[in-house]
Amino acid sequence: MFDFLKRKNKIEPIFEVLGVDMHNHMVPGVDDGSESLEMSAECIGTMWEAGFRKMFVTPHFNFPRYNNDEDDIVRRYGELKQYLADSGVEMELQGIGGEYRIDDGFQDRLVNPRFLKIGVDNYLLLEISMHHHRMGFEKVIYDIQMNDQQVILAHPERYLYLDVDSSKFEKLKDQGVIFQCNILSLSGFYGGEPQKRALKMIERGWVELLGTDMHNTTYARGLAEATHSRTVRKVLEKYEFMNRELVEKTHHRL
Repeated sequence: MFDFLKRKNKIEPIFEVLGVDMHNHMVPGVDDGSESLEMSAECIGTMWEAGFRKMFVTPHFNFPRYNNDEDDIVRRYGELKQYLADSGVEMELQGIGGEYRIDDGFQDRLVNPRFLKIGVDNYLLLEISMHHHRMGFEKVIYDIQMNDQQVILAHPERYLYLDVDSSKFEKLKDQGVIFQCNILSLSGFYGGEPQKRALKMIERGWVELLGTDMHNTTYARGLAEATHSRTVRKVLEKYEFMNRELVEKTHHRL
């Protein structure tokens, strides 16, 4: 019995098939993510055990709550990278992106853009409000694309006020927006509705990327538990994602 429990609690490296995490909040002290370098190291260690070998960090840029400065984030990223190396954490940090919210301060960023971007193709990770519809966000995304910028929309399954069966998501896909779902949505960490929405989007072929959206040790425990989730395992077995292509210049389905 005790051997069974030990096996059940062991973290399985099922995310080796993805290899790269491209959405997390492991730069400490800048948003609602990690609170310290020690916490970041613990969470990233769990990600390594779960099969991730490379990662980009993506702190929030959200006015006025997380009105971060890119230069400060770059400095803190260097501190994190050095701390992980000194602590013997094996994860390869590939660079810094940002999770930029389309909010009241976003238009000001477009005047003199200094966006931190993800991957060899310089993707811009965007999010919208988790709680209410922002009029015109589709036009903002379109305008960004017209400036030769490829856009990733973070966790569309969590915008519960937007109907999955409405035309909004389909229009975003038609204009080339990449969708990234959270792994913990698939395991039910956020509840049943985000899980159902994520699975529906994946089944429709709308989702190109999966991310941990790692924030803290609670999320790390959720990721460890997700390695035993039948739903998560089935998704990884049945569908292909382009996580590795963020660090390897190859042709993908887009």
